[in-house]
Amino acid sequence: MSFRRILIANRGEIALRIQAACRARNLAWVQAYSEADADSLPVRSSDHTILLGAAAVAYSYGNAARVIAAAQEAGCDAIHPGYGFLSENADFAADCEAAGITFIGPQADIIRRMGDKATARRIAQGAGVPVIPGSEGPVSAEDGAALADRIGFPLLIKAAAGGGGRGMRIVPDAGSFARAYEGAAREAEAAFGSGAMYLERYLEKVRHIEVQIFGDGTRFVHLGERDCSTQRRHQKLVEEAPAAGLAADLVAEIREAALGLARAVGYRNAGTVEFVVDMTTGDFYFIEMNTRIQVEHPVTEAVTGLDLVAEQIAVAEGQPLSWRQEDITITGHAIECRVNAEDPAKGFMPRPGTITSYAAPTAPGLRIDSHLEQGHTLPAQYDSMLAKVIVIAPTRTAAIEAMKQALAAYEIEGVPTTIPFLLELMDDPVFGAARIHTRYVRDVMWKGRPLQQML
Repeated sequence: MSFRRILIANRGEIALRIQAACRARNLAWVQAYSEADADSLPVRSSDHTILLGAAAVAYSYGNAARVIAAAQEAGCDAIHPGYGFLSENADFAADCEAAGITFIGPQADIIRRMGDKATARRIAQGAGVPVIPGSEGPVSAEDGAALADRIGFPLLIKAAAGGGGRGMRIVPDAGSFARAYEGAAREAEAAFGSGAMYLERYLEKVRHIEVQIFGDGTRFVHLGERDCSTQRRHQKLVEEAPAAGLAADLVAEIREAALGLARAVGYRNAGTVEFVVDMTTGDFYFIEMNTRIQVEHPVTEAVTGLDLVAEQIAVAEGQPLSWRQEDITITGHAIECRVNAEDPAKGFMPRPGTITSYAAPTAPGLRIDSHLEQGHTLPAQYDSMLAKVIVIAPTRTAAIEAMKQALAAYEIEGVPTTIPFLLELMDDPVFGAARIHTRYVRDVMWKGRPLQQML
């Protein structure tokens, strides 16, 4: 089966990335857009477009019924959701199937099971993948308070349907539990439509390591790991491939655990299995699976030379996976920096506005994924990411140097950006030595600075 026409139900740089994959596979597409994006680059670079509705996510990219209706109106037989919005919405995937439209991603049942963190945890345990000690499923505030004493403090309260750090609280002691639970549940209900919470032991100093996997339901491969430890407020700032400074046998165990989970659910399409590595003990634990293409997929593409989005489309068409494990080779070191319209000096506060000047650098080994151009106004309704800067070089040291040159030459005026912060990060000796962990930015690099507590 070959798709007749794909609806791209997303915006910004990922919309352009999916368009590039469609061109690579000689497939037609229709670009969906909101009123706020009517004059955006993804819309102007498409021969066929369709308006979803008003700028608010609930009326446009997050409106499942409207997106499916748009696909039908535009004569599309498949929908690529990109990341965010509807990309991990199991009901949407099921509705696509019911409407006779192929959802480019895993089956609705897998999204549902792996999207519920408590269920995913049980599946991981069944597959022999280590999980962090904690509750066996969602718990009420009352039951959680009793269980918390047995798990021990500090601990994490996490949204069962959560992600991106939302609906998550670190609880230092029993006296803080009730208030933290209430706040996390309220945030989770607003963000994910579910206030179900579960508990985990909080590990003080960890690396965040994730494995890119791919499956076609019967055959499964991993494409190596990414290190996403450089974060603020549990949100990623920099991603690298491969992970530096980890023992080869540990990396092999993590990769095999990710494959074991993919096999356990008969995974189909692109997915990412996320782990933390306890820097004190060297133990690793499964934390969640993302059933979509990731923001940081370009660093994996850089070190493998593979087109992950094109492969997503091929597998969704029913084709067998193009790669065997022995076909995958990891070459060089890649780094991705997320450039956001944020003011680091003010706690990374988002600052939308109009781009008054824009010039992207070019260099061998440099890739910039962005929808920016001069005169573009950033809609306040969407996230603050402006661009992804990706470099690949033979070594990590050379990649850091290449990143510094790229960031220094990147001209974005009209809004504050995180480029000055990223340049400082690339110069930081702790980052240079790969002694990073998920609290490194807050507790080491930003120690003693204004608004440290907000990171």
